[in-house]
Amino acid sequence: MSIVESESLTDNEPDHIPVVPSAPMANGDSIPTAFDPKQLRAGRLERLRAMMAEEGYAALVLFDPNNQRYATGSRNMFGYFLRNSTRYVYVPLEGPIILFEYPGSAHVSTWLETIDEARTSKVVWSAVNQRDGMSSDPFGVEIAELVKEHGKGNKKVGLDRCTLNLARALEAQGLEVYDCMQDTLHCRRIKTPEEIACLAQSMAASEAAVAEVEAAIKPGVTENELFAIMYGEVIRGGGEFIETRLLSSGPRTNPWFNEASDRKIRPGELVALDTDTIGCHGYYSDFSRTFHVGPGKPTAYQRELYGMAYDQVQHNMGLLKPGISYREIAEQAWKIPERFIDRRYPSIIHGVGMHGETPLVAHHMDFDRFSKDGILEPGMVVSVESYIGEVGAADGVKLEEEVLITETGIERLSRYPFNDVLLNREV
Repeated sequence: MSIVESESLTDNEPDHIPVVPSAPMANGDSIPTAFDPKQLRAGRLERLRAMMAEEGYAALVLFDPNNQRYATGSRNMFGYFLRNSTRYVYVPLEGPIILFEYPGSAHVSTWLETIDEARTSKVVWSAVNQRDGMSSDPFGVEIAELVKEHGKGNKKVGLDRCTLNLARALEAQGLEVYDCMQDTLHCRRIKTPEEIACLAQSMAASEAAVAEVEAAIKPGVTENELFAIMYGEVIRGGGEFIETRLLSSGPRTNPWFNEASDRKIRPGELVALDTDTIGCHGYYSDFSRTFHVGPGKPTAYQRELYGMAYDQVQHNMGLLKPGISYREIAEQAWKIPERFIDRRYPSIIHGVGMHGETPLVAHHMDFDRFSKDGILEPGMVVSVESYIGEVGAADGVKLEEEVLITETGIERLSRYPFNDVLLNREV
């Protein structure tokens, strides 16, 4: 039986599965692949409330579906609520957690031990029906009553995402309102053993999807057809959706960030992809690979690009260890040749969890513009990025690995093989 954090899991199902996060698997793998879903939820909520205590919050009102899931394990119509912030979760430092849900759908989440009560959202359909002004005051009054009941006089409330009128409605009730998104993301930077198990399982499913894509690469297939294969395999593997459509071929590999199209692939070209997958258990899988389209062999230039991208990833992975600062990573990172600097990837590494998370470490020339210094810590998971392409050229290569920061260094979560032909090491 696969033990998952699933909305279909009920308390009637076994909850006594042993958790052995530090014990090696039968094949010598030290990454756990089974976990207790209740412990997953409890560990995340414990970290969130520890952050709240440290930052002095009486309560958080979470509108972002990722933060809602982190706090409670609750998920409902994820894509809809990514764009429509009308579902929210009240998380006090002490006291009951209350879900303010879309009408008629509370049963999706009320089986969770993390949800103490469910009420109907005060702001459902408010914007589409020009009712924002009418719904704001009832929202503010209700949250203020809860904070008064459970906050022990503390009036500091965090909102991770909402409309301006809702923040003003809380302030009108005498609450001190703060944007808590960066605090929640900082809290989420360290993964519990159960989260690492989720990430490992999500990665395994994404690797299987990429294997199907690679097998389907041939002249005449379109980028969209390949992307459809990847998306279908992600769903079949228990995943949820893909955040981007980053799969391109031939001259569309340079510059990067062209999304899949109906272009037909031709012999001798490169095909590059980035998984960017919200996989099983709601955890991100983020690695990149570039392939060559046969028949025939890659050009010397294609191999040169691939070799540099590979070297960049390997060098930068070699820097990662607990205690190294983000600025040190930027300063010691692989030096990009001058002709490729203009099209460098925006980051050297970025955090991975339920999506792309904290931190983002930019290149040394961009560091002060995009990054804030900090240090790598055990339990962080990051993706190591490379894109090599130059202005005026037809080809570009995208590679990326996902790794866990351990007590002594790193452990790879992504294990999809690199291309021996493009590395010029055919056997």
